[in-house]
Amino acid sequence: MGYPKVTYKEEALREGMQIEDASIPVADKLRLLDALSETGLKNIVVGSFVSPRYTPQMAKIDELMADFTPRPGVNYTALALNERGKERAKQYSPPLTANEDGKPFANLGCHLCDVFVRRNANRSQEDEISAWESIVRGAIERGDKTAGISLNAAWGSNFVGPFSLDVRMAMLKRQHTVWDEAGIQVTAVSFADPMSWTMPHELKAQLRAIKDRWPDIHDFGLHLHNARGMAIVSAYSALETLDETDTLRLDGSIGGIGGCPYCGNGRATGLMPTEDVLHMLEEMGIDTGVDMDKLIDCVWMLEEILGRTTMGHVSKAGPRPHTSEEFYDPNAPFVETFDQAKHFKLGPEAYEGGIYPWREPIRSHQRPDTLNIVDFPRKVTRA
Repeated sequence: MGYPKVTYKEEALREGMQIEDASIPVADKLRLLDALSETGLKNIVVGSFVSPRYTPQMAKIDELMADFTPRPGVNYTALALNERGKERAKQYSPPLTANEDGKPFANLGCHLCDVFVRRNANRSQEDEISAWESIVRGAIERGDKTAGISLNAAWGSNFVGPFSLDVRMAMLKRQHTVWDEAGIQVTAVSFADPMSWTMPHELKAQLRAIKDRWPDIHDFGLHLHNARGMAIVSAYSALETLDETDTLRLDGSIGGIGGCPYCGNGRATGLMPTEDVLHMLEEMGIDTGVDMDKLIDCVWMLEEILGRTTMGHVSKAGPRPHTSEEFYDPNAPFVETFDQAKHFKLGPEAYEGGIYPWREPIRSHQRPDTLNIVDFPRKVTRA
């Protein structure tokens, strides 16, 4: 069996920026958004239409949208948690769209952690469940044929502890039954893990349980946070568990930035670094359509805007080199710093002045281009 179809959504300007300094200029966000739009990414979240009291970083979302120039072929979305936010977003639709292509418009969901949803949205779990009736009514009025079910804080909570597979399946069944009674087919399921509780083996068991119980579900969404380093390995677990009849929707952010001020981990919770996830997908033979060189430029731009290093890896060490033009120079000096490591993209200038401790140039039959070297490019040795 093959891998599922993968749809990737870039969250740096929404999930990422919501945990960063609220004073980041709109001009910098626009610069980053324009650069991201040129990478080949097909789904980009531009921000949130939410109360600046709770998320001051999104206070100038209207200014961003007013100066925003969309690129054809890119699907731009924004988060809106209530009807007021949805009405604000409608002013900018297009270029904003309601959701990703092929994903059911109607969705039921709730947080398994009542504490988290109260902190995050000033609502309770029961408030979320009470809204299901109006969501179903709207789906019926639109004539929707398919719908989705979803869980947030799906695997556990920093405030109340873990949630079991049985607990998740019971809540999903409750949602599924609502759609069944409305005569609308459930074809999609999604999970969010804002407090970074998922583990790859638990995710695998969850996906298998869904496929066994509801074989009509072929659309799976994962929004995995990375405070405990398990997001990308859990995404890999999903790739290995699903098959070519399925669609897997993944969320991440360049540099791995992101986080929720309500979960207790701050910036440490992060998301899967886009550059790392897409590098993994490409190496697995899954075409992403993204220019990795341009994507790394975006990460470096982001770090310049934030004034700090982000948590991704491929933007620091580079993608795996595959051609003779990409292979590292066997006679490069010691590479010890992050700045020197940028030679994968910047060339020898990045490590100029480095240390050469060897007595003679390195020559190897595995690199025929080195056999005729007679001297080091620079004579610099460790004292």
